Amino acid sequence: MMATSKKKHIKAVSQKVKLFRANEPLLSVFMWGINHTIGELSHVNIPVMLMPDDFKAYSKVKIDNHAFNKENLPSHFKVKEYCPLVFRNLRERFVINDLDYMNSLTASQPVYSNSPGRSGARFLVSTDKRFVIKTISREEVEMMHNILKQYHQFVVEHHGKTLLPHYLGMYRLTVDGAETYMIVMRSVLSSSLTVHKKFDLKGSTVARQASDKEKAKELPTFKDNDFVNENHKIYIGHETKEEFLAQLKTDVEFLSELKLMDYSLLVGIHDIDRAEQEEMEVESNGVEEEEDDSGSNTAFTPPDSPQPGHMFPDALPGQYDTDVDIFGYKSSAEAPRKEIYFMALIDILTHWGAKKRAAQAAKTVKHGAGAEISTVKPEQYSRRFLEFIANIVE
Repeated sequence: MMATSKKKHIKAVSQKVKLFRANEPLLSVFMWGINHTIGELSHVNIPVMLMPDDFKAYSKVKIDNHAFNKENLPSHFKVKEYCPLVFRNLRERFVINDLDYMNSLTASQPVYSNSPGRSGARFLVSTDKRFVIKTISREEVEMMHNILKQYHQFVVEHHGKTLLPHYLGMYRLTVDGAETYMIVMRSVLSSSLTVHKKFDLKGSTVARQASDKEKAKELPTFKDNDFVNENHKIYIGHETKEEFLAQLKTDVEFLSELKLMDYSLLVGIHDIDRAEQEEMEVESNGVEEEEDDSGSNTAFTPPDSPQPGHMFPDALPGQYDTDVDIFGYKSSAEAPRKEIYFMALIDILTHWGAKKRAAQAAKTVKHGAGAEISTVKPEQYSRRFLEFIANIVE
């Protein structure tokens, strides 16, 4: 009698696969790239210390005839990550977990702003509003490489406590033969509280007011002259003012040493009384505000900053997570209004080179030698910038 053998039937268990759905191939590739690069890094041992070669390193992956998930991803694309170990170390110094970073940027597509910035740069914000992604030029990638060693050393020496942009990753994406450079940063503004007014301050007065076109936006980016003409002040109290200005001075002196200029202080103001009023109006209408899938609430107005959407349901007026929204400052008890200010430096990658020297000469001819133009030498720029900020903080 022949022995009968039983065949084992193995049931395939389908894994949950990330699809990287987005409304354009570039964003799908960006999400895929973040997921891939963080995944690859998780298999690399964390070095005791970074070596000089780590500041020149990169990882590259080229995908051809990509059949899987073709509804969302193009069949040919390339992803390059610059200095992976350096940026992983920076994320660690800024207390940002790699898994959180990956999930924030890949769980659902980051949202574009409605219009590009002055330089033509595009901005996106992660759906949890913690991170900003900015498209940058090849020259800015080069400048980032030039300052990365000093920037990293500065962050290490100051234990991650700085008002400089918190740079978290830099990438080149190639889709349909077109190269796009992107840099990821921590958002200056709150991830949970509505910002009611926003300023981009350089300490210059020539042509430093919001245009009529800018003012027509839902959340315009106002400038120095708007701030002064409206008699605004930042009321954070003497002790906090001293700490804030000391940090700002340290950061700005570092930029001046590197011959960097044209940076701004981004100031977002959350008005607590106004937020309470808005909340009461929503409750009295008996309708909870719904999330807008089109992303209009997360659209942000250039030049350089994300516009947070409406408050998350669990964020009460004036309350926010200080571990996430690290650039927040509460107004002092003596302040005329209850406000929270979100403040940090943005746009630090402009070098005082031949272009800027030519721009200074042209502007001086146009406005006169004594005019407070924004294009001046880095030392003069930093001095004027610090004086202006010191005068508006109380």
